[in-house]
Amino acid sequence: MSEETPLKELIDKMLRSYGLGPKLDQVKLMKIWEDVVGQMISRHCKDLYFKEGTLTVDLDSAPLRQELSLAKSKLIEKLNQKMGKQMVQKIVLK
Repeated sequence: MSEETPLKELIDKMLRSYGLGPKLDQVKLMKIWEDVVGQMISRHCKDLYFKEGTLTVDLDSAPLRQELSLAKSKLIEKLNQKMGKQMVQKIVLK
């Protein structure tokens, strides 16, 4: 019996071996942002930046910024849960 490894897993291992792991994690984080906050909120996000554990979200709505600021800890928890590791330590809303 041969061991089969999914192509996605092999590509992921190869890219990580070339030192691209952190970039892959950043891309994955940006993709799951919409899953966590929903499409309506995501449409109000002008830009997302991630660096050294801090996710910076640039919003076009002050009321939404206020609403999300009250839910920061819950957002961090959900993002890290979907990432499968403690990646986001802080969220900055602009």
